[in-house]
Amino acid sequence: MSDPAIATHLRQMIAVLEQERQALAALDLDALIATSHEKLAMCHLLAGSASLAGDDECRALAESARALNETNRRVRNLLAAQVAARIDALTGQGQSYSTSRAA
Repeated sequence: MSDPAIATHLRQMIAVLEQERQALAALDLDALIATSHEKLAMCHLLAGSASLAGDDECRALAESARALNETNRRVRNLLAAQVAARIDALTGQGQSYSTSRAA
């Protein structure tokens, strides 16, 4: 039987991750910042939870959250690469985030 509090927190995390996905799709910076704060809060709540080792429902919810977070991470990385490429094109320079440049 699942711990209702853990399952509730995991469902809330999934909802926040869905909001983050929507914010990424809309390129809504304010919503992205808000979801980042919500994700951190949910992580703090879940950090104090008992192990999910014996609970199928909670493990499934945690796996769903992990998959959503990974998808969002990939989208963020793609967006960052596109922004970097655009900045490079605008400035006529390559590697806008490089720490060292040839003189």
